[in-house]
Amino acid sequence: MSVLPTAATTGTASPAGHVPSLTSVFVRLKLSLLRNSLRQSGSRTAAYIVSIVFGAFFAAALVLGFVLLRGHADAADVAILLTGALALAWAVMPLFIPSGDETLDPSRLVMLPLRPRPLVRALLVASLVAVGPVLTLVLALGAALSVAHGAAGTIVAVLAVPLTAVTCVALSRAVAAANIRLLTSRKGRDLALLSGLVIAVGIQVVNFGAQRLGEAGGLESLRPATAVVGWLPPAAAIAAVDSASQGDHAVAAARLLLTAAALAALAYWWQRSLVRLMVEPDGSTIGAGSDAAVKERSGRGLLARVLPDGRTGAVMERSLRYLWRDPKTKAGAVTSLALGLIVPLVNALQGTGSIYWACFASGMLGMLMYNQFGQDTSAFWMVAQTISTTADAYAELRARTLALLLVTLPYAVFVTVVTVAVLGEWSRLPDAVGLALGLLGAMLATGSVVSAVFPYSIPQDSGYKNVAPGQGALAWMSILGGMLTAPLLCAPLIGATIYLHVSDQQSLLWLLFPAGTLYGALLVLLGLRVAAPRTVKRLPEILAAVSKG
Repeated sequence: MSVLPTAATTGTASPAGHVPSLTSVFVRLKLSLLRNSLRQSGSRTAAYIVSIVFGAFFAAALVLGFVLLRGHADAADVAILLTGALALAWAVMPLFIPSGDETLDPSRLVMLPLRPRPLVRALLVASLVAVGPVLTLVLALGAALSVAHGAAGTIVAVLAVPLTAVTCVALSRAVAAANIRLLTSRKGRDLALLSGLVIAVGIQVVNFGAQRLGEAGGLESLRPATAVVGWLPPAAAIAAVDSASQGDHAVAAARLLLTAAALAALAYWWQRSLVRLMVEPDGSTIGAGSDAAVKERSGRGLLARVLPDGRTGAVMERSLRYLWRDPKTKAGAVTSLALGLIVPLVNALQGTGSIYWACFASGMLGMLMYNQFGQDTSAFWMVAQTISTTADAYAELRARTLALLLVTLPYAVFVTVVTVAVLGEWSRLPDAVGLALGLLGAMLATGSVVSAVFPYSIPQDSGYKNVAPGQGALAWMSILGGMLTAPLLCAPLIGATIYLHVSDQQSLLWLLFPAGTLYGALLVLLGLRVAAPRTVKRLPEILAAVSKG
């Protein structure tokens, strides 16, 4: 099977006999689709305009900062490293935002007899017609302005700026084309939903790096990183401007040629990926009937054999499978697990943290109990059919709580141990674990209650939206109410901790470990007792609320 050249590669001949190029056809198609998508919704148009305004403001501020850096000793370090960070963002963006440019999805071109080389050229030019590439061009211009001096630097900058922007776009498209099978699968959607986690983790890393940078003596500590990134395209193009400005023309030419070679290699990789996409069958379902899969479907899995029998085990298995397979449930769980470790650990590494920062993990993990019925969506009617008494509701909620405890309880202890180890305060481990478990119990207790009182639907086909339209107030009441109530429920433990510190009886702090563990367990049982009758009485309301998405 091959990709055959036809007249369709250049478009349809017009009545005057002029045949437009494939590139112009793709550019006009991109503009038409963009215009039509904005006409469909006023809110989408407003969001697009706002994004342009904010992007332009950010780009202008960054260019101004680059201009002010001209002549500064660290201007080259900042320009090269920021360009490298920009290229990295372009590389990972397709993995987390696979639908960022729906008009250029290559999988939609499979049935068209298009030649690979003209197709790559047309897609590349059409990709440049967007806000992101324009902002990238502006940022590259600012970076070049900060290091360009003299005639040689200016000439190299004229070549380096567009080369940097085009290389960034080609890198993004090559990565997207190579991973298009993944990005259109369930795993790809799971990966996209984790973009919020990546942003949150990135903010913590940047914050920690900025503080360390200030302690290390300023931007001079970045020189080794600049020496490496300066030879990595497309940052090498900006480094070439700096080299030419300093009179090192051979190094400037080498860096510029290296970036051009990288662009050619990316175009070739992109072309190979498109050919493979268009001529090879989708093997995503190959092996679906393998012996292992048949064995797994025909018998009980390991999880079912480990869990208890009866309703408790069935509900626990269902909850754990939701946690592993449902994209949005998995994204929320991974985000809670990651942030629950990162925030206490970063504060501990900065030397300003406390062992009680480990309770942050308990708060994040406990929020997984909130809106338990929302993850069932309209399928909650099957669960509702099995609940006819308060005992049934209690058994349902208890099993869901036990499923979460299998993950959250050991992880909360693990985060506490890691935080204490980093701070080196091993004598404080018992009271830290006791407070963490007490708060976890309070969060699970309030989560079971608000799941029955403030249920809301989680849309399955609306990207990043985790709340159905019109239910935002319910979600906020659920989260804020639980976050305010849980610390109040832990007031006895918090008060006992403060009293033992103030009265200089720190030798008795170890008592908080058994007290916090027992108190957290009692809170969970109390929360289940309160939530069970409310769940039975509100089954129709819960079903109506979680079915809106």
